[in-house]
Amino acid sequence: MRDAQVGCAPTPLPDDVLDELARNGTDVLRHAIRRVRNEQAAAAPRLARFNNQAGGVPTLRQVTGRGGRAGSAPPVDGARTAPPAGVVPFREFVLKVHSRCNLACDYCYVYRMADQSWRRRPRVMSADVVRRTGERIVEHLRSHGITEADVVLHGGEPLLAGGDRLASLVTELTRLAGPGITLSFAVQTNGTLLDRDMLEMFRRHDIRVGVSVDGDRAATDRHRRRPDGGSSHPAAVRALDLLSGPRYRPLFAGLLATVDLATDPVRAYETLLTFAPPMVDFLLPHGTWTDPPPGRTPDTATPYADWLIAVFERWYAAPRRETRVRMLEEILVLLLGGESGAESVGLSPTAFVVVETDGEIELADTLKATYAGAGATGLSVCSDPFDAALAHPVARAAQRGADRLSALCRRCPVGRVCGGGLHPHRFRAGHGFDNPSVYCPDLFRLIDHVAGRTAGSAATTA
Repeated sequence: MRDAQVGCAPTPLPDDVLDELARNGTDVLRHAIRRVRNEQAAAAPRLARFNNQAGGVPTLRQVTGRGGRAGSAPPVDGARTAPPAGVVPFREFVLKVHSRCNLACDYCYVYRMADQSWRRRPRVMSADVVRRTGERIVEHLRSHGITEADVVLHGGEPLLAGGDRLASLVTELTRLAGPGITLSFAVQTNGTLLDRDMLEMFRRHDIRVGVSVDGDRAATDRHRRRPDGGSSHPAAVRALDLLSGPRYRPLFAGLLATVDLATDPVRAYETLLTFAPPMVDFLLPHGTWTDPPPGRTPDTATPYADWLIAVFERWYAAPRRETRVRMLEEILVLLLGGESGAESVGLSPTAFVVVETDGEIELADTLKATYAGAGATGLSVCSDPFDAALAHPVARAAQRGADRLSALCRRCPVGRVCGGGLHPHRFRAGHGFDNPSVYCPDLFRLIDHVAGRTAGSAATTA
């Protein structure tokens, strides 16, 4: 790392340094400094938010979480197990309302990677599972004195469940929560089924909407085609034109795009900007040391860092911040002394849980990219409280901060910013997850570049 005033670990920077950076930095940097100061003033711990290849919707508040170490740890003894003292309760609940999808994305961890458990699950979450899930959510929140939480409607493609079923689910969970608990709802969709009727229902129920699309038609068609080979892009664009219009824009949560080395990074970013999203989240394609992602060779080359650095330069240098770019903003905030709100970087404790269509509880569904059963807990909302999941070794490991890192990462000068990367990306068959990320060279270079650019803002007054 460069010898700069900007820290490589999330420790608070002095006010005079932040003031200097704010005076001389870009508008993006000033927004990041404002966030760091607001979080410090709130004096509340930041929790890593849900994020995966088809999800990652930022819901109405800025507190939630997720993560996991992984492996087929033995199931916890259900309702008889209480979480250890000091463990952060779940504040975000990801409901797999439909287990199938109407696209055939070639990078999808649910259908194209190691864990094929989707094949044995019901297509749709039943009314009984919805009710039991709602009861468990309320039980968990009340037992920990929590009055606000987020619910993400996920899949598969959640809109395959239909508008009426989704409306009934939200109504039932809200009824069960009662006046003492506020639930905020969001949905992550590929957009192909998102029409005006669906958006009207979302508007009535205050459900925020995130859409997955990789850029222009060429970029999207490279990976996000329909099962018959047809393009999903025109339908996604029609949905985004509606969602970004004045009537539905308050529902717009942001866009999710997977990094594709074959796509020009600036073109991808600027294409997504045409929809004026409040946030863009670029995700690294899932891969492991055993099954590396495309272009990630076992050497010191940094193709993904180079791609993201090009986006960073375009985003960071804009006269006015055009949108949030989630991963880049999280790195910037960490370097400024703040805490991460994403599971992909930083060491914030993670606090979300996944419920499958059959009621089974999982802690990190992205672990499906590693091996069959990696994310399973052996628990179900039909028989077990969420506290039992919170006591699971995977959940406990996700809240251990620097202790959850490999020995190599703990010695790394950017380890507390990188946080070891997304947990599934550390997997190596025969060695488990006690490794750096398969993206280690990319993450190091990207963080070093962002730190250098930020430090340059402080140096301009020297």
